[in-house]
Amino acid sequence: MNADLVFGIHAVEAFLQRAPQDVLELFVMKDRDDKRMQPIIQLARQNGVSVQFCNRKTLDDMVSGQHQGVVAKARLQSSGTEADLAAIVAAKDKPFILILDGVTDPHNLGAILRSADAAGVHAVVAPKDRSVKLTSVVRKVACGAAESVPFITVTNLARTLRELQDAGVWIVGTAGETDTLVYDADLKGPLALVLGAEGEGLRRLTRETCDSLVKIPMFGAVSSLNVSVAAGICLFEAVRQRS
Repeated sequence: MNADLVFGIHAVEAFLQRAPQDVLELFVMKDRDDKRMQPIIQLARQNGVSVQFCNRKTLDDMVSGQHQGVVAKARLQSSGTEADLAAIVAAKDKPFILILDGVTDPHNLGAILRSADAAGVHAVVAPKDRSVKLTSVVRKVACGAAESVPFITVTNLARTLRELQDAGVWIVGTAGETDTLVYDADLKGPLALVLGAEGEGLRRLTRETCDSLVKIPMFGAVSSLNVSVAAGICLFEAVRQRS
């Protein structure tokens, strides 16, 4: 699967809406001219993008995943840098940042980006190592959020956390061993929420650098939640408080 391919109806449409100049070519499955596909085809043609009609096997060979009959060849923007994150934080009165420590599954990252977009997060941050990148699968699952939420990759996560603290951002990590529930924490000010990899949780240095730790209450037999579900719960508790 090529890194320069975006596929799926929502992902392709969002890319065409936000960065039509970066779409090089659109591939649409023959006979797929229904009401869901027509706006995408029209948007591509309005922006001078070549539209090629092909059979299902051609699209199946281009990507590994549910393409829903549409694939776009595009110039994908690279992830942001520490400098981009600093600029975002400086521009906001109350920065709202989500930090992922070791999330490696593309479906989880895509779902997290979708929740982050809905919650109004200003940037999602992840370390360059031990983390999934913005792949075509991530973009597909994110349903357009990968094009709207800045995704920042950093070399040294602990250093980035300290720089955020120096900028007045309160760092709140999630950890099952704490006694503080996420609903009891103060999430109203400049905030960075930190979530770790499913199963492993936050790395030791990341946990020690956080200003405070919170947990989601669990009442059943299951001891942990999928990281994308946990992210949604924490993000929208912050949204509730900040509203």
